[in-house]
Amino acid sequence: MSEDTGSSPVKTRRDGAILEVTLDRPKANAIDLATSKVMGEVFRDFRDDPDLRVAILTGGGEKFFCPGWDLKAAADGDAVDGDYGVGGFGGLQELRDMNKPVIAAGNGIACGGGLELALSADMIIAADHATFPLPEIRSGTVADAASVKLPKRIPYHIAMELLLTGRWFDAEEANRWGLVNEIVAADQLMDRAWEQARLLASGPPLVYAAIKEIVRDAEDSKFQDAMNRITKRQLRSVDVLYDSEDQLEGARAFAEKRDPVWKGR
Repeated sequence: MSEDTGSSPVKTRRDGAILEVTLDRPKANAIDLATSKVMGEVFRDFRDDPDLRVAILTGGGEKFFCPGWDLKAAADGDAVDGDYGVGGFGGLQELRDMNKPVIAAGNGIACGGGLELALSADMIIAADHATFPLPEIRSGTVADAASVKLPKRIPYHIAMELLLTGRWFDAEEANRWGLVNEIVAADQLMDRAWEQARLLASGPPLVYAAIKEIVRDAEDSKFQDAMNRITKRQLRSVDVLYDSEDQLEGARAFAEKRDPVWKGR
C-alpha cells in the first residue's frame, strides 16, 4: 500500500489495483481552479495506469464531501469559466475515455458542483447524514452539469424541482429516486466503498472499459445505431476486448468450471 499525505489538497492512497482519492481542502473541500487541475492530473494518471482498475473518491473530514465551487476564490479572481484543467471541473466530469469504474463515497454535504462531481462517478455510496442540495438558482447562476445529467438519472419532474428550487434533500430521498446506490452508517462508509472497489477490481477490466464506452456512446444514440457500432467493432474498447486474451480466458474458465484470471489484455 502507498499513500500520499503531503500538503496537496488532493490526497491519494493506493492499495493494489485500487486508488482512493480524497479531496482534503479545509474547511469545506471547496474546489478552486488550482485544486481542480490537481484532481484532473490525479484522475488522468489513474485512467492511464494499467495497474489501477478502480478509484474511490471521497472528501476529507466528516461534514463535507464537497460544496462545489470555491466562492471565496472566485471573489479573489478565479473565473467561473476559467481553466479547470484536464477533465474539467473536479478533474472527472469531462475527462475523456475514463473507462474504469469510479465510486463516490459521499461522506457529508455534496452541494452544487460537489453533487455534479458525485454524478460523474459510476456508483454513489452515501453516508446516512449525506445531503445533496443544488443551490445555484439562489445565487443567480446555473448548475450546468447537473442540468445535463440529473434529468437523465432520476424522474424528470423531480430533477426539475431540485434544479428550479435549490432545496436540500437527504440521503434517503436520494436513494428513493435512485440517485445513490446505497446508504450506510458514516463510520462504515469507507469500509463499504473499499469492499465494493475490491469486488470490481477482481473483475474483467476490458469488459468494464467496453461497458463504459458503450454507455457513453449510446446515451444520445438510437438503439440500432448503437448496436451497429458495437457489432461492427467501431468502438475502440469493444474492438480491443474481442481480440483479447481475457475474452478467451473468460470462455475457458467457464468451460473448465474455474474462476477466471483477468490480465487486462
